[in-house]
Amino acid sequence: MFIALILTFTIMSISTTTQFFSHLNPNQRFAVEHFCGPLLVVAGAGSGKTSTLTYRIANLILQHRVNPENILAVTFTNKAAREMKERVQNLFSEQLALLDYGEKLNFLPEYEKTKIKSRVWHNYIKEMWIGTFHSLFARVLRFDIEKYQDEQGRKWNRNFSIFDESDSQTLVKEIVSKKLNLDDKKFDSRSVRYAISNAKNQGFSPGELELECNDYKGRVIAQVYSHYQDKLAENNALDFDDLILLPARLFQQNEQVLGYWHQKFHHVLVDEYQDTNRTQYQLIQQLVTNGERKKSNRNWNQRSVFVVGDADQSVYSFRMADFTILLEFQRDFGDGLADEYTSTMVKLEENYRSSENILQAANGLIENNTQRIDKILKATKGSGESICCHTADDEVAEAQFVINQIRTLENQNPELDWVSFAILYRTNAQSRPFEDILVRLGIPYTVVGSLKFYDRKEIKDVLAYLRFIVNPSDMVSLLRIINTPRRGIGKTTINNLVNAAHELKKPLWEVLVDEISVNNLAGRASKSIKNFVQMVINWRREIDILSVSKLVKQILESSGYIDSLKDHGTDEAENRLQNVRELFNAVLQFEEENEEVSLENFLASTALNSNLDDLKEGDSAISLMTLHASKGLEFPIVFVIGLEQGLFPNYRSMNDPMALEEERRLCYVGITRAQDRLYLSHAKERRLYGYREPALRSQFLNELPEDLLVTQFCKSQKDTKNTFLPKSSDISNYASMPCWKVGNKVLHRTFGMGEITHVFGGGDKISLAVKFDYLGQKIVNPLQLQQVN
Repeated sequence: MFIALILTFTIMSISTTTQFFSHLNPNQRFAVEHFCGPLLVVAGAGSGKTSTLTYRIANLILQHRVNPENILAVTFTNKAAREMKERVQNLFSEQLALLDYGEKLNFLPEYEKTKIKSRVWHNYIKEMWIGTFHSLFARVLRFDIEKYQDEQGRKWNRNFSIFDESDSQTLVKEIVSKKLNLDDKKFDSRSVRYAISNAKNQGFSPGELELECNDYKGRVIAQVYSHYQDKLAENNALDFDDLILLPARLFQQNEQVLGYWHQKFHHVLVDEYQDTNRTQYQLIQQLVTNGERKKSNRNWNQRSVFVVGDADQSVYSFRMADFTILLEFQRDFGDGLADEYTSTMVKLEENYRSSENILQAANGLIENNTQRIDKILKATKGSGESICCHTADDEVAEAQFVINQIRTLENQNPELDWVSFAILYRTNAQSRPFEDILVRLGIPYTVVGSLKFYDRKEIKDVLAYLRFIVNPSDMVSLLRIINTPRRGIGKTTINNLVNAAHELKKPLWEVLVDEISVNNLAGRASKSIKNFVQMVINWRREIDILSVSKLVKQILESSGYIDSLKDHGTDEAENRLQNVRELFNAVLQFEEENEEVSLENFLASTALNSNLDDLKEGDSAISLMTLHASKGLEFPIVFVIGLEQGLFPNYRSMNDPMALEEERRLCYVGITRAQDRLYLSHAKERRLYGYREPALRSQFLNELPEDLLVTQFCKSQKDTKNTFLPKSSDISNYASMPCWKVGNKVLHRTFGMGEITHVFGGGDKISLAVKFDYLGQKIVNPLQLQQVN
């Protein structure tokens, strides 16, 4: 069927290629038409990279007759994967509508549109591998994990569970506090878990981590890591990091497995390449080259690696993302030639999102970074409104100004709704004064990145039921549900059963299904345990008989979970009941939207959910979020707040040039979220840790082109002289100031004696980091200092 459709499309595509690419700019078209070999697409913010990726996939299939099942496309979020599939489907459906009916798809009757889309789905989209690293390589492991064992002989089978962060944290805490009896203050379980995750993202096994560590704490963490892997294997479970690490290790171990997947995926596409970590890079390198290290020996016949990214938007180093992987693409895969001569790199610099003034500000800021590939965003829209800058008395006045501006703009512009506005900040704590005002005024808002649906207790309880009936080796899920809701099975009984399972080296479930063992170990609770076991057995029999939704409904009812919530009769219980019902709605939606419906696939989709996937399109509410959470989003009007030294950029970046460059990239991301209007604000003082401190405006504001920044229409009642330039009297003071140097002793009228540790900027834009005798290091204005001989 695929060949027949390709021949059908080819008849049309030969004559309509020009029309097919008509809306692409020259560089986009170059990227789309690239066929074999490596290509790095440096895609600036708002430059149409999603369209470029979509049309490239379509071009591979239509022009080069690549089978969809030979294409692997990696996206950063599940939401982006769904969007890409929909775009490819719509593109092909539009072409088929023109070919079969001579009409655009939207002009056809609903029945015909559905028929065309279904045809495209079954013959193209269904066969393509499009998803996140975690979802795609979880699929690979479902095929081949049984061919893998780690350096300690640990093994897993195909029905493995995927533990979320809470499950992983529970295991680590148990190992730290109970198994190894470590000091909780020295070995905080969350810090230990983070260290293990970092090790996996760098590709280290427990043994390799121990060799890397040259101190006692590091070696103990490596020991915890080893026990943690034991527990995961015992539960036939993987954590998120394993979904990347294990395939990379498997490919290293088994040339046949690597060869199979190398032969399957002829064309590999990676979006947001600047956000990959070293283990993810290793996977791509293995798949593309079949493990061949020498560039001269690689065969690019009918093969390609196509990566899209922007080093200027790399802001996830705390997740072990390494933007130098993108910078090294030309060395690792490409021809390595200079930008003007290379054939393995193309830049997308035309921006379709923001006005010219916003882009000039973004360009002016990011040019201060050294670790980047040079590019200049070019506007396709007009110059737009000037960028508004505001100086507030404090964080409350700042919030009042922002909300007043939003209310005024929303009232004066009928085309704007609350969803048109976003307030971006460096830390979550900055949202509090804004939320106070919004609640008081009754203005709808959403805090993006707050507690996620799938993190709520009642949802995790139900998912534990589902995970356990799929994978009876999953003891973590079993322990969560065995007495939830309460069945009279106490902790002592459970501990006896768990200890027996450990002694016998059996999964806990095998002990529970043995009636004689339960009678002897559980005493009065044996009847409750037997009833629970029989329920699980009944559900497991239904897995292949009932639909996922019917099975979930049966579990919710027969487990007693729904009734227990109803019996509580409290508002909290009612809210939890509504959440459980919403989970059931999610199951129904999953069944409607997916061809391959199984309980296993549904659980994988919930486990791989991300913060960005939780933001619902079209919700009429102001968006409040951190700058990190804003990446990938866009809004007509954006407020970037708290632009103060020590806050943004943060204090930790002051002594680290690389960290300061990442802070600048984060500011660049915030600026380029704005389509039409951009507001920047900072406060003269801010309450920190219970007392007020004077605040100095961010150096990033000094790095923006001054002619783009205006303060008119930005005056509040409390602050009527909003300007970032010093007063004339202050300018003369600057001219007469001494030459500030690191090591100078200074006196501050409030903070007392101190010593200069850093000097930022120069002339009338100088600021100083001073370590005060009693207050520690602070960033201050030199006008507040007196030099001491």
